[in-house]
Amino acid sequence: MKKTTGIHHITAIVGHPQENADFYAGVLGLRLVKKTVNFDDPGTYHLYFGDDGGKPGTIITFFPWANAYQGKIGNGQVGVTSYVVPKGAMAFWENRLEKFNVIFTKTERFGEEYLEFDDPHGLHLEIVEREEGEKNTWQFGKVTSDTAIKGFGGATLLSKKPEKTAELLENVMGLERVGEEGDFIRFRSSSDIGNVIDLKLTTVGSGQMGVGTVHHIAWRASDDQDQLDWKKYVESFGYGVTPVQDRNYFNAIYFREHGEILFEIATDPPGFAIDESKETMGENLMLPKQYERHRAKVEQQVIPFEVRELD
Repeated sequence: MKKTTGIHHITAIVGHPQENADFYAGVLGLRLVKKTVNFDDPGTYHLYFGDDGGKPGTIITFFPWANAYQGKIGNGQVGVTSYVVPKGAMAFWENRLEKFNVIFTKTERFGEEYLEFDDPHGLHLEIVEREEGEKNTWQFGKVTSDTAIKGFGGATLLSKKPEKTAELLENVMGLERVGEEGDFIRFRSSSDIGNVIDLKLTTVGSGQMGVGTVHHIAWRASDDQDQLDWKKYVESFGYGVTPVQDRNYFNAIYFREHGEILFEIATDPPGFAIDESKETMGENLMLPKQYERHRAKVEQQVIPFEVRELD
């Protein structure tokens, strides 16, 4: 039986790129580790935010489409993206969200306290404290390593067929079923971040892709061979898996599970420092080779934005 170590990245659709950068860098203190374009729509950015090194398990990626239609969060999607911060940092984040007029609520699940809130485009987010996971050394504004987001705590999945998704998570992806509480089953992987998945047991109505929704969740493969092994393994359970797609910073395969959530399995290497130094990651627009000769046109099409300290 194969076992993924956890979440590699989560990809979502949002609105204006400046609003996106202001929130995830300016408010949440994440690092813009890569500024590139959508491989299928080079007039649109693909932005990656994560920890100092852009490690798997920390990266949220965005397709920002200004003035695009609003989506609807529902079945077949990641309903909530969870971020983990160091123990003792919750008061800092309460104060910080209040400072930037971000409305939040406090909830409890599986014995943990969460701050729940939305980003400017409607994505559901939450923050939870945990001991596990190394500190993020990236410091931005008044977010220091003692309070900075370490990476993903995990995600809440909304499935059209929760029992089928539960079976997949446990018996195919190799996550451990660790508990059930109210409307949720909790699963855990072996990593210290991006390792907790809560599956909602009741359906909430169909989702609709658009601004403010998660496009897909990606799971980790250790390398190219591990990914090919995953492809054969997942196919052996009757799922249709795409050929390997080269995404420059990782290779990717995709399949849609029976609850209609789009899953990706992405390789940990080569990472985000292959075309920029670790120190300068995210500063320049990096284009896939096939679009480099069209750089002038691409730069005219994309909307200018900057990473700004808002403190």
